[in-house]
Amino acid sequence: MPTRLSAVTGATLLALFFLTSISRAETISFADAVTSLATDCGKDIKKHCSGLNLGSGKIQSCLEKNAAKVSPTCTATLANVTASIKQRLAAQSSFASVCEHDAAQFCSGVKGEGNVLSCLVKAKRVNERQCGQVITDAGWR
Repeated sequence: MPTRLSAVTGATLLALFFLTSISRAETISFADAVTSLATDCGKDIKKHCSGLNLGSGKIQSCLEKNAAKVSPTCTATLANVTASIKQRLAAQSSFASVCEHDAAQFCSGVKGEGNVLSCLVKAKRVNERQCGQVITDAGWR
């Protein structure tokens, strides 16, 4: 019983570490997300979700459905990856509206969304603003 309690305590601490680090860290790329899941959830995926393909959300659903059987490390990684990818997608979706004022202020006359993004990345004062955080969270720097 003490070993089981230690394992649960360790898994809980690991999950808390991942979840608290996500708010301070940059979002992860889709490739890094897949790598993390393959590393930390590979055995669980083979055991509980064999034959499912990536990209359709089926593996995530399968792991969540089998949460009681999945390793604590996989559970923590899945939560971390899911939250980070959601944050990245939200940042990418909100870029134009969040950075509209900064683009007008620091990059007036620049045409094309990619060129505006490049201009904003180079503008030092943007880094201290909400727009700078959105650019970072979107994975564009």
